[in-house]
Parts: sequence; structure tokens; C-alpha cells
Amino acid sequence: MRNTLKKLIPYAVVGVMSGATTFGAINYFNVNSKDSDFNYFAPKNSDAKYASFNMSGVGDDFVKAAKMTVPAVVSIKNFSNRKTRTTEQDLFDQFFGNPFGGNPRQQHQTPPPNMPTGMGSGVIISPDGYIISNNHVIAGATKLEVVLSNKKSYVANLVGTDPTTDIALLKIEEKGLPYLNFANSDNAEVGQWVLAVGNPMGLNSTVTAGIVSAKGRSIDLLSQQSRTPIESFIQTDAAINPGNSGGALVNTNGELIGINSAISSKTGYYEGYGFAVPANLARKVVEDIKQFGLVQRGFLGVVPLDLSDERSVAAYNQQKKTNLKAGDGVYLIEVAEKGGAEDAGLRNGDIVTKVDNTVVSSYYDLSFAVGSKRPGDKVSVTYTRNGKQNTVNVTLKDQKGGTSLRSKADLSVTEKIGSEFEPLSEKFKTDYGLNSGVIAKNVIEGSEISKIGVVDNYIVIEVNGKPVNSQKDIEKILQSYSGNVQIKYVDEYGRMTTRGFKMP
Repeated sequence: MRNTLKKLIPYAVVGVMSGATTFGAINYFNVNSKDSDFNYFAPKNSDAKYASFNMSGVGDDFVKAAKMTVPAVVSIKNFSNRKTRTTEQDLFDQFFGNPFGGNPRQQHQTPPPNMPTGMGSGVIISPDGYIISNNHVIAGATKLEVVLSNKKSYVANLVGTDPTTDIALLKIEEKGLPYLNFANSDNAEVGQWVLAVGNPMGLNSTVTAGIVSAKGRSIDLLSQQSRTPIESFIQTDAAINPGNSGGALVNTNGELIGINSAISSKTGYYEGYGFAVPANLARKVVEDIKQFGLVQRGFLGVVPLDLSDERSVAAYNQQKKTNLKAGDGVYLIEVAEKGGAEDAGLRNGDIVTKVDNTVVSSYYDLSFAVGSKRPGDKVSVTYTRNGKQNTVNVTLKDQKGGTSLRSKADLSVTEKIGSEFEPLSEKFKTDYGLNSGVIAKNVIEGSEISKIGVVDNYIVIEVNGKPVNSQKDIEKILQSYSGNVQIKYVDEYGRMTTRGFKMP
């Protein structure tokens, strides 16, 4: 369960939007800005004055940083199948709200065939054409076009994505490109000047300035696309709008300290609160994707309860007849067998308060501190048990319980396509007239099988024209297989659909 306050404030990814909205919002719609009675943020004091504010030298710093950054920030055009994009447009409405009022399906115009269905930004991070962006910018794409600041255009290859952090890595075939260096985002300080560079609202190479407003923000947004989200955003008041997603947040030296990803807004447009994935986390993700083809992520091996979430604590107390108190830290509901936490001596009921140098006040602190590590890495975990503080060293493992780094070649079939499968009972088959079938479980958002419309509890009855009755059947059919995969499945309404994807 999520904190009530988090539910009330709409957080918006700031990249994927329909082409018609991107290019036509200003011309076709009359946006009425209305005051809200939602006063979560303190009202501005009209009598406030700057006590002392020396701007000397800042302008030159901005010019230098802008000149370094603009050539390395690109526009990304997402071309995709119209049927696929319908669901993603619904997600756009969910994240941004519908600022134009009325029925969003009536307002959104279908773009012409050659017009992109999504727009966003990206940052060149190497002279040979590697580009970092957001996962939500490239979601569902059948083609990705990258346009440089000098208007040169390229078709990009998608190297890999990570919904858990909302990071994607692309590649274009070119040499000698301008690029940005990653800064150590841990050294970013609240109050320091930053620039946001991207392509908001179809306006190429736009630079805005602001400060770092906060660090380590969790806004409960990435749970929309991942079961194990990692959120520790840098918050900034530099203006960020739809189209800025995947763009650069840089310091006055022109160094990359974050990838702009989201805004807090009641209208879907800038209201002073933008969020960027920290450079240290983004760099780790793209290095993993580039080297291994997938992200190497370590896990403690626990089921956590966020004690900072009062509603979750209250619900747990009611269900389990306990009397836990809300506060800082993460309560361990369950410690998995043979996981790193159990091996180190952690038990059910322990409260984790620190991992290495990171104070754990909430679930997101824990997920960031652990999820930015790789299997086999050791972390120092501080916890309380019966009021006494203890510290142990935990060796992190992957979700399969291993400590070795893996490549795509090491993945099982179900890991590659993004779902597990459970057999159907014979009674169910008889009742519904099926001769075969397995139930999709733990479908990963953004995976190959999710892209064709399969979600949890849908029934897959055939793979490549062959009936399947167990997960082993699917693994046998697709093991060592390359090429197009055909999936026949049944949805919750009993409709039978056949769709396909290329085996990753």
C-alpha cells in the first residue's frame, strides 16, 4: 500500500506523448489554468525578499555549460504500432492527467503514418554513438530516430532497457560525436546551480536553469513499470516539461549529474518540481547493459515493510494482529531461505536502518542502496533486534540465488521473454473447452511477452503453433531458438489472440 500523500500528488514521466499532442497542443487546445485547492506545498510569501544574492559570474558559467551540453543532447522520436501505443497513451493520461478536460480519447488526434507517436530526449555519452535515455521514452518502439542538435538524423538501435530505474541505452553508428562525462552525483549539493537541457514540447535544444532542490527523493512512480523500483531522484526547479525525458541535468562545469525523468504536476506541465535519475545509478545501469546485455542487480533476499508508510503499517497490523509503530526503517516481514540476508544471520522482525553509508528511512532508501550493487558485492547492514543495534556483512545474490555475473546467454527462456508459467488444471481445461494452456505469472512490464498484450493470469495455449501445458514445454520449444515467436493466448474476456515477437 502506498502513502496517502503520494497518491494525491500526480507524478508524471516527461517523455512519451502522442505526436499530435506534442506538435499540436499549443495550436489545437485552449488550456485553462485553474488554481487548485490542494495546498500540500506551502503558499508563497509575496513579502519575501532576497537578503543577499550575488549573481556575478553565474551567467558566464551557464553559457559555458550550455555550450558544452547542447551538442551532446539529442531528440528521440518513437515510431510504433498504433495498436500498441493505445495502451501507452492511456498511461500518458494516467501519469500526466488530462489537462485539456473532456474525453481524452476524443481530444487526442491520431498522427499521420510518418509522424512519431512519442518524443523525448537523450544524451550522447561516448564519441562512438552510445546514448542514454529513459525507458518510458523508447517503450513500444518499432523504430527509434535520433536527431542531433545539428539536425543530422540517424536510426538508433536499442541496446537495452531497465524499467526498474527507467533507463535505456541506444546506439547510433557514428564517430567523433560530442558527448558528456558523468559526474559523481553523490557530490551534488542542495542549492547548487544546474541546467536542464532537452527538447520539451518539440522545441529542440532548450536550456533551463535552476538549483538542486533536494536529493534522494522517492515519488512512487516507477512501480508503474517495475515490481522492484529503484527511486532516489535528484529534485530540481529547473523547468522540465513533456519532451525533456531522457535529457541532461548538468552542473556548471557541463558534467552530467542526472537524467531528467519526471515532474510533479497537476496539469502535466512544469510547476517547479522536476526529478532526475542520479548519474551514478544511471552510469551503473548503462555499463551493465553495454558489458553484459542486462543489468546486474543484487538482492538482500527479504520481504520488506516500509515503516515510513503509515497506511502500510496499519494494514499489516490489522492483518497480522501486531502492534508495529510507524517510523524510520524497513521491517523484515520475511527473510528468504538461502538468501544473502539469511546467510548473514538476519531474521524475520529485524528492522534495517542503514546499508553501508546510506541511512535507511524508507523502502526506497533500501532499494537504492542495495539495487545499485551487483550480485557478489558485500554490503554492511545495520539493523535493530529487540531494541539492540547490530551490524553484519551481507553478500548480495541475484533473484535466482546466485552470486555470479550473468550475460544474456545465461538467461533461461522465461527470463528472456519476461514471464513465468503455471499449468492449468484438467478441470479448468474441461470447463472452458481447452486442450492445452498455461497461466502467465509474474509478467515483467516492458518484456517481450508483455509487449504483445499478455499480462498476469492470461492463458497461453500455443507457442509457435505447438500446444503447451507446462513451463518446461515453453522452454523446450524456445530453447536455442532464434527468430520470430508466435504466441496464442486467451485474455480475461475469453478472447483468443495470436501475436508475436522476435526472440531476444
